[in-house]
Amino acid sequence: MGTSLKSVGIPVKLLHEAVGHVVTVELKTGELFRGQLFDAEDNWNVQLRDVEATARDGSRRHVAHLFVRGGRVRLFVVPDMLKHAPMFKRIGNPRVWAGRGMGAGTEAAAAAAGGGRGGGGGRGRGGFGRGRGR
Repeated sequence: MGTSLKSVGIPVKLLHEAVGHVVTVELKTGELFRGQLFDAEDNWNVQLRDVEATARDGSRRHVAHLFVRGGRVRLFVVPDMLKHAPMFKRIGNPRVWAGRGMGAGTEAAAAAAGGGRGGGGGRGRGGFGRGRGR
């Protein structure tokens, strides 16, 4: 699986909780993949089974097994039932996260719609300029 779940944030923990469930993955290119989450890593690399792939033009095809690199992911949509996962009882009220990229609706999104991982409008984790030391 990767590193200890104690050292990762809530979206990564939610992604690990979603293993075995049907999820939707949207890539930065606009492609959509909906299938059973078979494996997930802390860096958002995922494997899906029995996938329905939807291209940007709307055409669909079936894929038996798919690996998606985490750096290409814009967001995940996980089942709404995961809002009752035991990890949320230890952390606090999930409704508080509505303004922090954790959608509250029919399904909870695992990434901020505006920025994906790191947020900050593409400035990376620190949010200060364009790179290290600048």
